[in-house]
Amino acid sequence: MDINKKSSVKTDSKGRKKVINACIEPCAIEKGMRLIGGKWKGSILWHLKDAPVRFNDLTRMLGGASKKMVDQRLKELEAENMIIRKVLSERPVAVTYELTEFGRSALGILDTLRQWSEDHSIAIR
Repeated sequence: MDINKKSSVKTDSKGRKKVINACIEPCAIEKGMRLIGGKWKGSILWHLKDAPVRFNDLTRMLGGASKKMVDQRLKELEAENMIIRKVLSERPVAVTYELTEFGRSALGILDTLRQWSEDHSIAIR
């Protein structure tokens, strides 16, 4: 959908409703939300903003996320080219994760979301 065209609902002479300029699935906002809006994805990206982070440290930073969940989200973010996985050593296995330039490009959006959430004291119910 062209961002400058407003969606609206019109009723014809027979009372039937038709949407004008409908958002075609998935629209740009939905695509972005699917990419960074999954559970823990935004938080993972945010915790990687300053430097590479090792897996166990990242899991600790996230608090309520299980290792399995963190591993799954990291794999998704890696497949989406948002992060890079680097193996530091084989024995014992040591792995870090860091943002790609594409992943880094989401930080402004995440910071705006963080600020909005803090400004409005958003509570999860």
